[in-house]
Amino acid sequence: MTATQQIRAPHCATEMLRAYEHGTIVGPKVSTPSKPSPPRRRHNKDRREREYLTPPEVETLMQTARQRKRNGHRDATMILVAYQHGLRAAELVAMTWAQVEFEQKVLHVSRRKNGVRSVHPMTGEEMRALRRLYREQQARGRVLKSDQVFQTEQGVPITEAGFRKMLARVGEASPLSSLYPHPHALRHSCGYKLANDGRDTRSLQLYLGHRNIQHTTRYTELASNRFEGWWE
Repeated sequence: MTATQQIRAPHCATEMLRAYEHGTIVGPKVSTPSKPSPPRRRHNKDRREREYLTPPEVETLMQTARQRKRNGHRDATMILVAYQHGLRAAELVAMTWAQVEFEQKVLHVSRRKNGVRSVHPMTGEEMRALRRLYREQQARGRVLKSDQVFQTEQGVPITEAGFRKMLARVGEASPLSSLYPHPHALRHSCGYKLANDGRDTRSLQLYLGHRNIQHTTRYTELASNRFEGWWE
């Protein structure tokens, strides 16, 4: 090996860098620490004891929403309408004033996921809540016949994510925080309530807009009244 071929040790940081770039010296292998993977999302059954709320618990949610300083009435009305008609979040936020018939006291329910459309009667509480919301929007000049019922302060429709976040905040501020209330729990709450009231499975299927009756039997299977009188 000639003198020009001999590898001499670099004497400064600049020569060290050049040596690494030309491959004349090989530095020690440095292991790059792997990034910690994010924790897996817990299953719903591990987070909460059940996927539905009882009627008193739904009322507690609405009371908590009404106590909020901003949009309390609107938020409570969203909870009420989603619960009484078993609406999915997408169905609720897409609801327009054209679907509400105050004179006939009915709501034309449009379903997603290839669900069956239906016409539901509205309760007095629901009618009063929606009339007040309508008047408030009229005063702001926002109401058109095709406008969404539930809007932000800027007059744009509330999104599914917006409804989900609102319900999470209301649930956290209520005594029901351990149940982690979420939009679909209101639909389940509707199904379980009607099943416990003794509604037959076929009628319940049509009310919730299920194409397949197997999706409805989950509510009747856990209805508490199915075993009443067995030990009498």
